[in-house]
Amino acid sequence: MEYIKNDILDEGYYSIDHKSGLKIFVYPKKDYASTYAVFGTKYGSIDTRFKRSDKDEFIEIPEGTAHFLEHKLFESEELDAFQRYAKTGASANAYTSFDRTCYLFNCTGHFKENFEILLDFVKHPYFTEETVQKEQGIIGQEIDMYKDLPDWVCLFNMLSGMYHNHPVKIDIAGTKHSISQITAKMLFDCYDTFYNLSNMALAVAGNVTPEEVIEIADRLLIKEEKVTVERAFKEEPKTIVNQYVEEKLALVTPVFCLGYKENHETPERTIKETIGKSLLLDMVAGQSSDLYKELLDSGLINDSFSVEYFNGHGYAIPMFSGESLDPKKVAKLIDERISRYKEKGFTQEEFEIVRKKHYGKTVRAFTEVDTIANGLVVSHFDNDNLFSEFTVLQEITAEYCYELLKNSFSKDLAVLSVVNPKEL
Repeated sequence: MEYIKNDILDEGYYSIDHKSGLKIFVYPKKDYASTYAVFGTKYGSIDTRFKRSDKDEFIEIPEGTAHFLEHKLFESEELDAFQRYAKTGASANAYTSFDRTCYLFNCTGHFKENFEILLDFVKHPYFTEETVQKEQGIIGQEIDMYKDLPDWVCLFNMLSGMYHNHPVKIDIAGTKHSISQITAKMLFDCYDTFYNLSNMALAVAGNVTPEEVIEIADRLLIKEEKVTVERAFKEEPKTIVNQYVEEKLALVTPVFCLGYKENHETPERTIKETIGKSLLLDMVAGQSSDLYKELLDSGLINDSFSVEYFNGHGYAIPMFSGESLDPKKVAKLIDERISRYKEKGFTQEEFEIVRKKHYGKTVRAFTEVDTIANGLVVSHFDNDNLFSEFTVLQEITAEYCYELLKNSFSKDLAVLSVVNPKEL
């Protein structure tokens, strides 16, 4: 057990290599009333083609399988996990993203019972052909529901306009056709591959000690033979598919998403580059920028506007999104501001404003047990340290960020996705 401390916060967390093969993290917050736990696997919607370390062949699975498996894992032959949590008073949930699947709970009491439920249901899958067929109908309805959400539709239309082959362009839940191909055997195969403890991480933050966590893990987790996973993606061209994508839905104000495709030699971005791009986005159009104020004062955007460096395995996109009565004009003004920065650079003062803003935001995040626990899982899957962001934000320079800017935000690789109001 290793204790990793941050001197700025004057607190830290325990990193534990459990005998079962699972990586466990415990971040004590002894004065907190609540405790938050998350049990995650490095298995997301983009993992549709892979090979186990003990197999010779790659296999392909239907889009949406990771999300489907997440839904089914809550079930058992008796009470499902939500019913069990209802008896303890805990708030439980799960989510599937492009890169991972996580199961979680938050509680103010009965930690031991809640933690036992989490480890029990995640490590005891129950799938039958009958329950799989029933779930296909349920998730099919969910897929239809998301087709009516403007922000969701706008994002995936942008991704489809940007990527030729990468599975990030496919809805996390898949399609009705893809999930109709999922079988119980397929779910067990994926579970045995990605839910191997060596591919997972467990993090607990709040009013808890490492001894409490280890005692329960020792009782409930059995050592597993390590399985590693090799992922494979079709080659992605450096070009985009369409610069403009439009759809119409029942809404009042148009929704837009503007992204710039990035091409890299390696599939993952470093934390330094991720932070550098985030700082650049804030300088261009973040809430402290001149452009944000101009767009807001002119009525071109409202407070739904946001910036994000959206990235994962094999994809990376600086992104601007929100509502606007004239998305094309907003996109034009953003692109002009980027071009001006590329040509003339930005001042040290502009850089310091956003750097200090991000530093303060990072410090505040450590007051939230859910952010801490999820951050521990994500940083582990990224082969990083939870406190790395502090070091990067202290050392990063304006010169480094300017070099990033000159080599990204290419106008030729920009995609604007707009969802306009449907005519009545």
